[in-house]
Amino acid sequence: MFRFLILNAARIIMSYNLNIKKGPAKNEKISTGKTLKRLMNLMGNERKNLYIAMIFIFINAGLNLIGPYIMGYTVDHYVVTKQFDGVVKFSLILLGIYCVALISGYTQTQLMGRVGQRMLFNLRNTVFTKLQELPIDFFNQNKAGDLISRVNNDTDKINQFFSQSLVQFMSSIFGMIGAGIFLLSINFKLALAALAPALLLLIFTRSTSPWVKKRNATNMKSTGSLSSEIQESLNNFKVIVAFNRRDYFRKRFDEVNNENYGTAVKAGIANNIFTPVFSFLSAIGQLIVLAFGIYLISVGEFTVGLLISFLAYISQFYNPLRQIAALWANFQVALAGWDRISQILVMENNLKTIEKTQKEENAGLLSFRDVSFEYVPGKRILQNVSFDLVRGKTYAFVGPTGGGKTTTASLIARLYDPTEGSILLDGQDIRSYSVDDRTAKIGFILQEPFLFTGTVRDNILYGNACFAELTNEELIAEMKEVGLDGLLARFDGGLDAKLKTEGDSISLGQKQIIAFIRAILRRPDLLILDEATANIDTVTEQQLEEILRKLPKKSTRIVIAHRLNTIENADEIYFINSGAVTKAGSLSDAVELLMSGKRES
Repeated sequence: MFRFLILNAARIIMSYNLNIKKGPAKNEKISTGKTLKRLMNLMGNERKNLYIAMIFIFINAGLNLIGPYIMGYTVDHYVVTKQFDGVVKFSLILLGIYCVALISGYTQTQLMGRVGQRMLFNLRNTVFTKLQELPIDFFNQNKAGDLISRVNNDTDKINQFFSQSLVQFMSSIFGMIGAGIFLLSINFKLALAALAPALLLLIFTRSTSPWVKKRNATNMKSTGSLSSEIQESLNNFKVIVAFNRRDYFRKRFDEVNNENYGTAVKAGIANNIFTPVFSFLSAIGQLIVLAFGIYLISVGEFTVGLLISFLAYISQFYNPLRQIAALWANFQVALAGWDRISQILVMENNLKTIEKTQKEENAGLLSFRDVSFEYVPGKRILQNVSFDLVRGKTYAFVGPTGGGKTTTASLIARLYDPTEGSILLDGQDIRSYSVDDRTAKIGFILQEPFLFTGTVRDNILYGNACFAELTNEELIAEMKEVGLDGLLARFDGGLDAKLKTEGDSISLGQKQIIAFIRAILRRPDLLILDEATANIDTVTEQQLEEILRKLPKKSTRIVIAHRLNTIENADEIYFINSGAVTKAGSLSDAVELLMSGKRES
């Protein structure tokens, strides 16, 4: 039965293969063995406990099944004949059996609880690790709140089933099978009549399960949307307060909250539909046993003791069905959660590393060769772009907002791959570089840098394994070599200054300084500055310009800026707009192109 549960989850996985860049899902045949292995791996070292728990579940079910037979035997052989010493003897035997059953039941619950928690731990690690492997494009297409809901809420639904429901589910299944065997062995005709309602239950369950699963999947999706709305509103709460639009905040929240309420009610109705139907048909089964059993006793084909045993077994057959009615709903919830999680787990990063290509000797440090790019199929951002950047020069990218400057820089840093064409780094296809080699050569300073909770030192050394073991004194010496040590005076505590989540304890300008230090310390061959000085005061900007001038002569800079003073010292200026990248000539030519581009847009 456990294999059945795993394979059900496996079938969900086999229906998905998402291409990150293209967006729509495509079917890919995944072997059942591979899927089963993936799920078993999530249990880690707890698989042994799982198998042991299954043995205890089987023992517990078997012991509980012996009781009714002993009771019927005692009634027919000792109660009817008034041999009360036999009644006491078999009562003590029953007590012993039920005590052992209690111990085995407790053991199985403890073991399965551990299995569930281990699976939850491994599953969350697996999902989070997979998220880190996916490209930027994936996060552009998915809201952070929904991803958080998948990592927290959906994985917990699976854990609840494995750690709580699965024990009862397996125990109920073993108990039902055993009870059915005893019923058929006691009286075949009566057993067939009593079990007839179970066939109706099977048909009802199979026909309604897809509907129940769909309702739960819809509810989980709306829960993810609710999380996304809350996160987005809280992240932008300063803007909400500044514009006095709390009413908009409340309205948006009410909309998603009402939608979540509606889907939750529908899911609740679907999840609870099994219980009354199962209870009704189990009651019908017991009535059949009582009526038919009394008839068989009246014609001498049955005994009172066997009827008592039969009623106990029919109860042990149908009572678990009532439990399964609720557990089956939990199973559908777990499957719906696994459905959403598996969509992430089967994704593959489309930014693959390819084999090294033959080096193009005459190429510059970086070259675009007929590059076209689109975020959304059919909507080109860049069209057949070609240019070369040589070592040691400073290049300025200018153009109207939305013209494609940041997109071009993102392609250079390989945050995306071109839709068509190729990009060469040092004469070789940029896709042939490993992630470590590429990031060592290319530095990227964003307009709004992201910082982590920790110290200034932690954030400066993020992604820089070369300096990770340096003491503070040694790190300051390295910073002094490239003229960065003076920037530490902007932080109380220097390298040990504490930063809160996302750097909210410091100004945007200080965040930019940390990002600047982080990039410069790596001494990249190519440094991209995307509006990197937009939030920095003039004095600090001049200080950073001086630091940039001290970079090795082989270093190449790409400056993306709207302010003209940041590009006036550039060796070459490129104008980017309407899918094209063209040389702008002088600063005055760039200004003229920029103004005409703004008028067009």
